[in-house]
Amino acid sequence: MAHPNIHVEPKEDVTTVTIDRPRRKNACTPAMFAALREAFRDIALSPARAVVLTGSGGDFCAGADVGPAEEDSAEPEQPQRHRVEHMRDIADTVMAIHDCPRPVIAKVDGVAVGAGFGIALAADLAWCSSRARFSLIFAKRGLSLDFGTSWLLPKRVGLHEAKRLALTGEIIDAARAVELGIVNGVVEVGELDAQVAETAARIAAGPPIALASSKRLLNNAAGVSLFQALEAEGLSQAVNFSTSDTAEAMSAFVDKRDPVFKGR
Repeated sequence: MAHPNIHVEPKEDVTTVTIDRPRRKNACTPAMFAALREAFRDIALSPARAVVLTGSGGDFCAGADVGPAEEDSAEPEQPQRHRVEHMRDIADTVMAIHDCPRPVIAKVDGVAVGAGFGIALAADLAWCSSRARFSLIFAKRGLSLDFGTSWLLPKRVGLHEAKRLALTGEIIDAARAVELGIVNGVVEVGELDAQVAETAARIAAGPPIALASSKRLLNNAAGVSLFQALEAEGLSQAVNFSTSDTAEAMSAFVDKRDPVFKGR
């Protein structure tokens, strides 16, 4: 599902997904959320080994677009639907990003608020610029949490801190975001592209089947017992030992060289 404000750019083993609507600080319409969902579903079936998710024009995403329509908008007219159906579409977008078998890195510059904050949290890793700002702005709009933030945020920052951010709508800066564990690191604006590119390249050079398994194991860990986690680890490891990537890793170890993984 193509959309003029959602760009998908495959380059070698890394695919970059860009939310491109800078006049609205990359706030997303329903059609844009749908395009994001389909983009990540396509990436899940693609040869990509890592994904960078970002915004254009100095901002990440200002959440859902709740403002008046732009006069020159090319946005297709949406059919009349109950609000709960729209929210279920949003839920599918969250799941498509969160469960994508390719590791996803959020590259956050400028604002990441509301659903934009949720988009960043749905990624596996996140780096931000020193001018990044985060907020669960829902309370200031008379709304409760959405885009998975009620589930994703407490796992990053703990329940009490998540409640404070949700109930106050406080805007936090980049330094506080890294302190809380919302992002993996903060760098100056001019260094953000290089930092994320280096991380994406390192992940893309890894064994895709094993990394996808590790991502799934970690995502599922909170909802299973230790016994269930051990069983899932054993099944995943049995699959890995049947791959040519593991054989290559063992040969590379003996030969004292870097392995070259093919994803097979």
